[in-house]
Amino acid sequence: MKPVDMYSIIQAPLITEKATLLSENNKVVFKVSISSTKADIKSAIEALFSVKVASVNTSLLKGKIKRFKGRYGRRSDVKRAIVTLAPGYSIDLAAGVS
Repeated sequence: MKPVDMYSIIQAPLITEKATLLSENNKVVFKVSISSTKADIKSAIEALFSVKVASVNTSLLKGKIKRFKGRYGRRSDVKRAIVTLAPGYSIDLAAGVS
């Protein structure tokens, strides 16, 4: 798999309160492309971060219908992956932040 393909599968890490609590249990949450499978996500994470993935759980969040200046619009659908790392491995998401 090419690095460009891996970055199209793994779009961004999700840093929320719930994701921070999950990180205590060796789990990391990522925003992924809607068409990606669990096997694609696992291989991309292992290649990009040089870690061993124990399991991948995914959830598809449907976009809400919202009003903006009196007009209706729809937020985009989002797929997130909760990646459980094998014991002894970790991903430091704050390493690139200054």
